[in-house]
Amino acid sequence: MYQKEVLEVIQYIKGNLHDSLELNKIAKHISYSPYHFSRLFKQETGLSPVYFVSSLRLQKAKELLMTTDLPVRDIGMEIGQQSLGTFTTRFSSSIGLTPAKFRHYARQRRENYLEQLSHLTTWQDEVVSPRQESTAITGHIRANEPFHGVIFIGLFQKPIPEGMPIYGTLIQGTGSFTFQGVNSGVYYLLVTALSWDSLVTDIYLPYHTLRARLKKPLIVDDSVSLKPIQLTLRGPELDDPPILISLPLLMKRFLDRATT
Repeated sequence: MYQKEVLEVIQYIKGNLHDSLELNKIAKHISYSPYHFSRLFKQETGLSPVYFVSSLRLQKAKELLMTTDLPVRDIGMEIGQQSLGTFTTRFSSSIGLTPAKFRHYARQRRENYLEQLSHLTTWQDEVVSPRQESTAITGHIRANEPFHGVIFIGLFQKPIPEGMPIYGTLIQGTGSFTFQGVNSGVYYLLVTALSWDSLVTDIYLPYHTLRARLKKPLIVDDSVSLKPIQLTLRGPELDDPPILISLPLLMKRFLDRATT
């Protein structure tokens, strides 16, 4: 019902990240009260407007770290973080690396994890033994066109791919996936994909990668069996949350598990 207004606001936010974007100012753009707008926005996206803005600015910080020589402190200020410590903490918890390490790895590119995955012969991920009061989640990911590459699948605490997923795995190409031993709770299932010929910029700044997600939270209760989840890869949409987590970090962790 309100999707048109929310998409209009997201377009406005993305075009004005360099400005101050207080809640009052954003709500005024579509002539809503801050309270009503905030409730509407969270209802449609799962995130508060302030958190959504903050996440987009962290995505911008990733881009600046990779494409400019600006000092880390200046980049923090560029996205509205006056304190270097606050910026470093927020960046590290969302991306999985400090700003300095993210810049280093993005520029050095010493480890081509995508290439290593393309030569991996065994894709059996770490198996989590089912425990009492836990559930198995299964699903299948398809694509409307042939896809050759790696697909990242994660269960997160929030409807945004940031921080390490509570449960996560990678699969080669489209197909089935399973999470064993998932504890009862509320999760958000988020997916993105990298083709084998992805550019380095797509790996570190996944603006254009294929993706899929369940818009509604996944409620896991050990007393209830869940039906298999069916998802189809698609291009990015305006209301998709930014992919903040470092995909190379996920690839490295998968490779470490697969080769030990």
